[in-house]
Amino acid sequence: MPGVGVRTGIKILLEVGDIDRFPTPGHLAVYAGLAPRTHRSGTSIRGEHQQRAGNKRLKKARFRAAFASLPDPSSRAYYDRKRTEGKRHNAAILCLARRRCDVLYAMLTTGTTYLHPVRSAA
Repeated sequence: MPGVGVRTGIKILLEVGDIDRFPTPGHLAVYAGLAPRTHRSGTSIRGEHQQRAGNKRLKKARFRAAFASLPDPSSRAYYDRKRTEGKRHNAAILCLARRRCDVLYAMLTTGTTYLHPVRSAA
Protein backbone atom coordinates (compact mmCIF):
# COMPACT_ATOMS: atom_id res chain seq x y z
CA MET A 1 0.00 0.00 0.00
CA PRO A 2 1.51 3.38 -0.91
CA GLY A 3 2.81 5.28 2.10
CA VAL A 4 3.16 2.21 4.31
CA GLY A 5 6.72 1.10 4.79
CA VAL A 6 7.99 -1.90 6.69
CA ARG A 7 8.13 -0.19 10.10
CA THR A 8 4.76 1.51 9.73
CA GLY A 9 3.19 -1.71 8.47
CA ILE A 10 4.49 -3.65 11.45
CA LYS A 11 3.24 -0.96 13.84
CA ILE A 12 -0.21 -1.01 12.24
CA LEU A 13 -0.46 -4.80 12.33
CA LEU A 14 0.66 -4.90 15.97
CA GLU A 15 -1.91 -2.29 17.00
CA VAL A 16 -4.76 -3.90 15.04
CA GLY A 17 -4.00 -7.39 16.30
CA ASP A 18 -6.65 -9.95 15.35
CA ILE A 19 -8.83 -8.45 12.59
CA ASP A 20 -11.68 -10.86 13.46
CA ARG A 21 -12.55 -8.77 16.51
CA PHE A 22 -13.81 -6.01 14.18
CA PRO A 23 -17.06 -7.03 12.45
CA THR A 24 -17.00 -4.12 9.96
CA PRO A 25 -14.49 -1.57 8.62
CA GLY A 26 -16.36 1.06 10.63
CA HIS A 27 -15.52 -0.71 13.87
CA LEU A 28 -11.83 -0.67 12.95
CA ALA A 29 -12.08 3.05 12.12
CA VAL A 30 -13.70 3.80 15.49
CA TYR A 31 -10.99 1.79 17.25
CA ALA A 32 -8.35 3.79 15.39
CA GLY A 33 -10.08 7.09 16.19
CA LEU A 34 -10.65 7.88 12.50
CA ALA A 35 -14.47 7.90 12.49
CA PRO A 36 -16.37 11.12 13.25
CA ARG A 37 -18.42 11.35 16.43
CA THR A 38 -21.81 13.04 16.72
CA HIS A 39 -22.24 15.32 19.73
CA ARG A 40 -25.68 14.82 21.24
CA SER A 41 -27.40 16.03 24.36
CA GLY A 42 -31.03 15.03 24.71
CA THR A 43 -32.76 16.08 21.51
CA SER A 44 -29.97 18.48 20.51
CA ILE A 45 -27.56 17.25 17.84
CA ARG A 46 -24.60 19.57 17.27
CA GLY A 47 -22.90 17.98 14.28
CA GLU A 48 -20.04 15.60 13.78
CA HIS A 49 -16.52 16.22 15.03
CA GLN A 50 -13.28 14.30 14.86
CA GLN A 51 -13.02 12.19 17.95
CA ARG A 52 -10.07 12.30 20.29
CA ALA A 53 -10.63 8.79 21.59
CA GLY A 54 -9.29 5.61 20.04
CA ASN A 55 -5.91 3.98 19.77
CA LYS A 56 -3.54 6.94 19.53
CA ARG A 57 -0.60 4.92 18.16
CA LEU A 58 -2.73 3.40 15.41
CA LYS A 59 -4.26 6.77 14.53
CA LYS A 60 -0.83 8.38 14.30
CA ALA A 61 0.50 5.56 12.10
CA ARG A 62 -2.55 5.75 9.78
CA PHE A 63 -2.25 9.56 9.58
CA ARG A 64 1.46 9.41 8.71
CA ALA A 65 0.87 6.67 6.13
CA ALA A 66 -1.91 8.71 4.52
CA PHE A 67 0.34 11.78 4.38
CA ALA A 68 3.19 9.72 2.89
CA SER A 69 0.82 8.35 0.22
CA LEU A 70 0.09 11.79 -1.29
CA PRO A 71 2.53 11.29 -4.21
CA ASP A 72 0.39 8.30 -5.28
CA PRO A 73 -2.08 9.51 -7.98
CA SER A 74 -5.19 7.84 -6.52
CA SER A 75 -4.47 9.12 -3.00
CA ARG A 76 -3.71 12.61 -4.36
CA ALA A 77 -6.98 12.64 -6.34
CA TYR A 78 -9.00 11.74 -3.22
CA TYR A 79 -7.12 14.34 -1.14
CA ASP A 80 -7.67 17.03 -3.78
CA ARG A 81 -11.38 16.15 -3.98
CA LYS A 82 -11.72 16.61 -0.22
CA ARG A 83 -9.87 19.93 -0.41
CA THR A 84 -12.24 21.18 -3.12
CA GLU A 85 -15.14 20.19 -0.84
CA GLY A 86 -13.81 22.80 1.58
CA LYS A 87 -11.94 20.62 4.06
CA ARG A 88 -8.70 21.86 5.54
CA HIS A 89 -5.43 19.97 5.06
CA ASN A 90 -5.58 17.90 8.28
CA ALA A 91 -9.26 17.05 7.78
CA ALA A 92 -8.57 15.91 4.20
CA ILE A 93 -5.65 13.75 5.40
CA LEU A 94 -7.89 12.19 8.07
CA CYS A 95 -10.52 11.43 5.40
CA LEU A 96 -7.82 9.76 3.34
CA ALA A 97 -6.61 7.81 6.40
CA ARG A 98 -10.19 6.62 7.03
CA ARG A 99 -10.56 5.49 3.42
CA ARG A 100 -7.26 3.64 3.55
CA CYS A 101 -8.39 2.06 6.85
CA ASP A 102 -11.30 0.51 4.91
CA VAL A 103 -8.81 -0.82 2.33
CA LEU A 104 -6.63 -2.24 5.10
CA TYR A 105 -9.66 -3.98 6.62
CA ALA A 106 -10.52 -5.55 3.25
CA MET A 107 -6.92 -6.68 2.75
CA LEU A 108 -6.68 -8.29 6.19
CA THR A 109 -10.07 -10.02 6.06
CA THR A 110 -9.61 -11.46 2.56
CA GLY A 111 -5.88 -12.13 2.87
CA THR A 112 -5.07 -10.25 -0.34
CA THR A 113 -2.30 -7.82 -1.14
CA TYR A 114 -2.75 -4.25 -2.28
CA LEU A 115 -3.42 -3.95 -5.98
CA HIS A 116 -2.72 -0.55 -7.42
CA PRO A 117 -5.74 0.91 -9.26
CA VAL A 118 -5.50 0.64 -13.04
CA ARG A 119 -4.45 3.91 -14.57
CA SER A 120 -5.89 4.87 -17.92
CA ALA A 121 -3.42 5.62 -20.69
CA ALA A 122 -4.79 8.97 -21.81
